[in-house]
Amino acid sequence: MDLENQKRVLDLAELHGKENIVVLLGGADAEASGMIAETVISGDPAFAGALTGVQLGLATYHVLESEIKQEIDAGLYESNIGMMEMVLPVEEIIKEVSSFRNKGP
Repeated sequence: MDLENQKRVLDLAELHGKENIVVLLGGADAEASGMIAETVISGDPAFAGALTGVQLGLATYHVLESEIKQEIDAGLYESNIGMMEMVLPVEEIIKEVSSFRNKGP
């Protein structure tokens, strides 16, 4: 997560309250998705951005997770994301993102 987006997330959390924010990821790489999840939950692990030392504890999910998939119109999901489910390491991505969510700040 770049430094500018870290600042945006921090500003939004302060403006709307952490409990009112859900971070929805869509990256194709498990490790990168995990790093973003870690950043918005526990703080910037690179100690470089606005979230350094800031444990927001934001609810964070990947669009491939069943909790999110069930909230999206099935036709819309299939036409925009369905193909990606066939080529991405879905279980690896979900495991990585959920590990940070389950660990918490």
